[in-house]
Amino acid sequence: MHYKMRIAKFLANAGLCSRREAEKLILNKMVKINNNLCVHPSETVNAIDKITVGKKIITLNDTIRLWKIYKPIKFICSTKDEHNRKKIFDLIPKEYPRMISIGRLDYMSEGLLLLTNNGDYSRTLELPIKGYERTYRVCIRGEIEKKHIFSINKGIKIKNVVYEKIKIKNEKSNKNFTWLIVKLKEGKNREIRNICKFFSWQIVKLIRIQYGPYKLGNLKKGQIEEIKVKENV
Repeated sequence: MHYKMRIAKFLANAGLCSRREAEKLILNKMVKINNNLCVHPSETVNAIDKITVGKKIITLNDTIRLWKIYKPIKFICSTKDEHNRKKIFDLIPKEYPRMISIGRLDYMSEGLLLLTNNGDYSRTLELPIKGYERTYRVCIRGEIEKKHIFSINKGIKIKNVVYEKIKIKNEKSNKNFTWLIVKLKEGKNREIRNICKFFSWQIVKLIRIQYGPYKLGNLKKGQIEEIKVKENV
């Protein structure tokens, strides 16, 4: 395997951490290249260099791997939490390699979360320019008006934020609950929750069922499964 890349990118591709976290490790003088202290994230490395973080030797993952997990509610997608909440990574068996989440689901949302061993691949799947559609099933308490769905599908502006690429349709409803299928590409922060709040819709459940070509399928809550990578990086 032949390559030349920046050290921060190397650490991310090795699945150690994100590029931003790698830069912090370098600034904190935790990273060495061939036993010499790495002083800046822009330093480059190649296949014959020895990279260490602390006392651990880091090797590059040339094989991109991908997993899907059913994130339950009341779990966060970070590796650390100052409020001591449950973390999605606590559900991953100890024998699994270190993983990076591709995007996030908020604390009270559930469903499909993708994980990978490769930092660059994670960034690729998150980029808006790739246009990966995210699909959600959303349960709203009570009935909702058709005109509101129509206005959302046309594009809506809430507190100076424009939400354009959204498709919402009514899946099923009765007097007590309405189930919606929501498809979006931009994935702005808390996008679905902000739209529902604007129309005073009370969310009972918010479940992501698909991310690009990857589907939640029959996964049970907390279950993880390795899947085949479907894109070229």
